[in-house]
Amino acid sequence: MNTDDSYINPDSPPLILEMKGITKSFPGVLANDHVDLELFRGEVLALLGENGAGKSSLMNVLAGLYRPDSGEIYVNGKPVHIHSPKDSMDLGIGMVHQNFKLVDTMTVTENIVLGESDLKFVPNLKKAAEKIREISTHYNLKVNPNKYIGELSVGEKQRVEILKLIYRGAEILILDEPTAVLTPQESDELYKTIRQMTSEGKSAIFITHKMEEVIRFSDWVRVLKKGRLEAVKETASTTPAELARLMVGREVLFRIEKEKYSPGETVLKISNATAAGPDGLKVLDNVSIEIHAGEVLGIAGVAGNGQVELTEVITGLRTLEHGEVILNGSQKTNRSPIEMIKSGVSHIPSDRVAMGIVGDMSVASNLAMKGYREKPIIRGGVLSSSRILEFARKMISVFQISTPSTQTHVKFLSGGNIQKTILAREIDACGDLLVAAYPSRGLDVGATEAVRKEIVKQRDSGRAVLMVSEDLDELMSISDRIAVMYEGRVIGIVDAENCDIEKVGMMMAGVK
Repeated sequence: MNTDDSYINPDSPPLILEMKGITKSFPGVLANDHVDLELFRGEVLALLGENGAGKSSLMNVLAGLYRPDSGEIYVNGKPVHIHSPKDSMDLGIGMVHQNFKLVDTMTVTENIVLGESDLKFVPNLKKAAEKIREISTHYNLKVNPNKYIGELSVGEKQRVEILKLIYRGAEILILDEPTAVLTPQESDELYKTIRQMTSEGKSAIFITHKMEEVIRFSDWVRVLKKGRLEAVKETASTTPAELARLMVGREVLFRIEKEKYSPGETVLKISNATAAGPDGLKVLDNVSIEIHAGEVLGIAGVAGNGQVELTEVITGLRTLEHGEVILNGSQKTNRSPIEMIKSGVSHIPSDRVAMGIVGDMSVASNLAMKGYREKPIIRGGVLSSSRILEFARKMISVFQISTPSTQTHVKFLSGGNIQKTILAREIDACGDLLVAAYPSRGLDVGATEAVRKEIVKQRDSGRAVLMVSEDLDELMSISDRIAVMYEGRVIGIVDAENCDIEKVGMMMAGVK
């Protein structure tokens, strides 16, 4: 194992947490293989690794969601047994999950006190709200305790999750992909909050795939690889390139090479698109954009500002109240998904597990989902099993999908390989337009590099690509132009090559 001896220097701050030899397995998968972890008081530890390396499993053990097969956990030098999230919280350990655990129809205060073990039958919500305001002011976590969760932005919801843990006495915070849904300005505020907490003796562990965050946020880095501890590094003594190499075993390109921007004919034109959600509120408000052949149009914005709804309108999954969708000069407003597929539109959905795959079907069957209507997969009106397998083997080879076999259920693949499976299927079936929503969200640096290269390859081959992402570095690296969305509107379009990241961040927050 690659390690820095200074990590166990006797002059280091007090050891607040120690995990020794943690092993956790699932059917057919060894998620954690005798993993050690140390966390010191007042420090931030970054946990890195490829998709499927065991990061989330290890943190779920610490948070009480999983029970380890073997290993020991010590908190403040004392052995502990964590059987549930309550046990973990009682020990001062709390986790902010990537998908927030909040009730939209309840207030901030009600969410924070919900689940407290000593909660009275009629809780004193006024007193609780006062305490929340004090914590909120102290840590600059600006949230109105009386607001309903459903009225809050994504960044505010994350603040509520952090407030909830501090309110309940957490000394160790686990943050899973904490900036994935934040604007650059909100990320700066989170950084300040974490640094204030650590200055007061609290500690944090965060899982991320963003190397610049590792360097900025953390004091120490632990790299997992295939369930084992690969390296321990002091952040000040390492680089993003070295960490990426430790994760994936090779050099990783952080800047993607692409041909000079030379847009062709208009492939997609959307004019005055307006659509409403189930509650009748507008999710798209008079949106107009154009995408050309040989162009990547990036869509920036904090989650929930109409980006996904825009992709659904283009792919036939959502209807417009008014406005129009023109594809290659033909009217395609409110056409069905199957008609959009036949028109050459491919779609990488935002939720790859819920919408992109059928988990209980094989990799081969998932790859054939777009081509099953046509030759060579269908012959004489009957699906050809041998042709499906032949096609699957070809796609697995071309897109370097890591799978035990073509017959493996796709749900057993890592996140990166599930995304490669979707990418292979959609690109093979693509005509002139590829719609990609968050194509590298949650992927490690190696898988991210592969996905980004493939998208640029499609652009360089003359296809039009609409790509939604919350990662501004990704948008600036891959896109030719960037449209910024806020509350269902496009409030500006900028040139990606020369754009100001601070300006785009302000636009994401609604400032024109």
